[in-house]
Amino acid sequence: MNSPVKNIGRKRKLGKTLKLQWQLMLMSIPMLLYILLFAYVPLAGWVMAFQNFRPRFGLTPIQQVLNSEFVGLLHFRTLLDTNTILGQRFIQSAINTIGQSFLTLVLGFVCTIALSLMLHEVRQLGIKRVIQNILYLPHFLSWVIVALLASVALSLPASGGYINSFLMWIGIIDNPIHFLARPGYFWGIVAGTHLWKNIGWNTIIYMAAMTAIDPTLYEAASIDGANRYRKMWHITLASIKPTIVLLLVINIGFLLTSGFEIQWFLGHGVNVSRSENIDIFILRYGLEMSNFSLATAAGIMRTVVSILFLLTANFIARITKQETLF
Repeated sequence: MNSPVKNIGRKRKLGKTLKLQWQLMLMSIPMLLYILLFAYVPLAGWVMAFQNFRPRFGLTPIQQVLNSEFVGLLHFRTLLDTNTILGQRFIQSAINTIGQSFLTLVLGFVCTIALSLMLHEVRQLGIKRVIQNILYLPHFLSWVIVALLASVALSLPASGGYINSFLMWIGIIDNPIHFLARPGYFWGIVAGTHLWKNIGWNTIIYMAAMTAIDPTLYEAASIDGANRYRKMWHITLASIKPTIVLLLVINIGFLLTSGFEIQWFLGHGVNVSRSENIDIFILRYGLEMSNFSLATAAGIMRTVVSILFLLTANFIARITKQETLF
């Protein structure tokens, strides 16, 4: 239990900090207002998830909400009812979202860390900068262009599908595969396109963490006879471990946000069982059908589960004595 003396000491320390850093506090006000306006004020619209909301002309937004019929948890039960087609589609979209995000997370973390280690070992500064600039370029391409490139790469050889041509050339497959017509490949396609687009850009954080490593650690390891691989494992990776854990905790909170663009552009009726995620479900069965209450309920469920994922990951990191968010 905190004593009154400790509470007074904390208040004095907080007051002293505010007095010394009042310029920073003043500069943060516009961003704070921006977050409140666009992140927290719209949460008032969550009330639509518990109503049978229908837009009405001539009424203000508040009047429309107040005049809507209250239905309780009806829309949540509809989404979780596996006996209906709508409920089955929502459950499948949630599974697709988690599957796509999990593959993207695992593939992205492993490959990004491996690439960061390799870039860190490049001693020629000019060559290193050229490689980094080449790797950064895909990040600045729009998802429309990335989807077009992926569609061409995954098509049949007659349409320019060089992935099929390469796999047939090295003897892995005998006949070309129409990847976008095989639902089982779609999760891997999503993970692969995200990796190609973002792997270079994601190395920036790890490279920044590596530059903060004390060079004397490598010198001491060389004196002890450690080779380059031992230094990478016992010094580089060990030093950036807090960064890796912290980014992992943050990204686990986004497991129910697998993206929208690549699934929308490459998804169609043949692979819809694997391509439709929660975002596309909300668009098709909520917004396009003007069922705003159902769309809001789906969004609330995704947000709540994402928060639970984040809290669980943060708790596991804390009990294992790792870096945490809070």
